[in-house]
Amino acid sequence: MRSRWMIAACVAACFVSAPAAAQGQAGGVPTETQERERSGGDGNILWNIIGLVGLLGLRGLWRESDNDGYTDDPV
Repeated sequence: MRSRWMIAACVAACFVSAPAAAQGQAGGVPTETQERERSGGDGNILWNIIGLVGLLGLRGLWRESDNDGYTDDPV
């Protein structure tokens, strides 16, 4: 029983140690996401509205089904 707990602790330590080591700055070069967050919002709401309209347009592609659940939907 004690060996199972030790194995579980070692496995948990392996899962935690790899992501923790990957979070350090490699060479001091920020990632694109860090640069984007540091620069603040671009203030261009136009692209956000265009994306929202596009997502709402996808709703129009949804075909309502007359399937009652007992038969297969015709293709």
